[in-house]
Amino acid sequence: MTSTQSSQSSQPKISNGMAAVNGQKQTFWMPEIASYFVAGGAAGATSRTVVSPLERLKIIQQVQPRTSDGQYKGVWRSLVRMWEEEGFKGFMRGNGINCLRIVPYSAVQFTTYEQLKKWFTAYGTKELDTPKRLASGALAGITSVCATYPLDLVRSRLSIATASISLQTEQALPSSSVMTASGAKQGLASAYHTSSSSLNQTISKRAELTVVGMTLKVMREEGGVPGLYRGMVTTAVGVAPYVGINFATYEALRGVMTPPGKNNVMRKLACGALAGSISQTLTYPFDVLRRKMQVTGMAHGGLGYHYNGAFDALGSIIRTEGLRGLYRGLWPNLLKVAPSIATSFFTYELVKELLVTP
Repeated sequence: MTSTQSSQSSQPKISNGMAAVNGQKQTFWMPEIASYFVAGGAAGATSRTVVSPLERLKIIQQVQPRTSDGQYKGVWRSLVRMWEEEGFKGFMRGNGINCLRIVPYSAVQFTTYEQLKKWFTAYGTKELDTPKRLASGALAGITSVCATYPLDLVRSRLSIATASISLQTEQALPSSSVMTASGAKQGLASAYHTSSSSLNQTISKRAELTVVGMTLKVMREEGGVPGLYRGMVTTAVGVAPYVGINFATYEALRGVMTPPGKNNVMRKLACGALAGSISQTLTYPFDVLRRKMQVTGMAHGGLGYHYNGAFDALGSIIRTEGLRGLYRGLWPNLLKVAPSIATSFFTYELVKELLVTP
């Protein structure tokens, strides 16, 4: 067999992840890996933008003090309040940094998962069973977290910053400046214009409500670059089982719900929605701990707590709020996860097919 024939005969094997040893392997792998990366990034950006309001609401409900006045309570009431106070920008607050984070995060995750599946099965010579899927997903989750964690932390800070600024400002004003609800805005504006220090403080706060501004604030106030990685270990521990369960459940459901001849869009979306809901419910306490650790260093955040580590946070939450405290914000999160994961898997497969199919 000539070298040309050998290369042609090996190409379909490589595209299916079946070639273990081949001198031409890299030539065909590079476009394939690129397709995983592009499809994964597109899947992440699309899915997160669709559910941005619920994502922000989940973060606010996770970190707001239990005894705080003016808590965000109820999904619909909170979304209406967010719209009335901040408009469409409030719904999208933090989504720019979220997409900036989720594109490389999702791209790395899907690409790593696809490659690890091939590695664990020796490029198709061994069976891909559930433990291998779980291990591939868990390692892919850890890899993607380590690659993009600072962006996740900054996004969390931006998501809650505007929700607490009004409380901070009101507490900082003299009692004579705190007016009734009908005159609060006028009183606040008057205070800003009559006090140069208050004006400078407001400008400073607004400057911090950007990706660069919040990043510099964290580095300045929380120990430099290490401050951007606060809570990363807790996050990785929580993300590993979540991503592993998510991928394994999705592929198991695809095998049951989308047999040959019944591989339609609604069935694919249903598989993603169920997989995301199951995996998120099982691992949600880790997500709560992650958010608590990410915002615990916020000076003047009005959050009223500070933790020395993940175990300290866990013990404090259980002591003060009980086990229910580990599931705060679960309902809006499930409303978010179902369409988000469904959109993510569907977009990933659609884009990948468009890029790979000749």
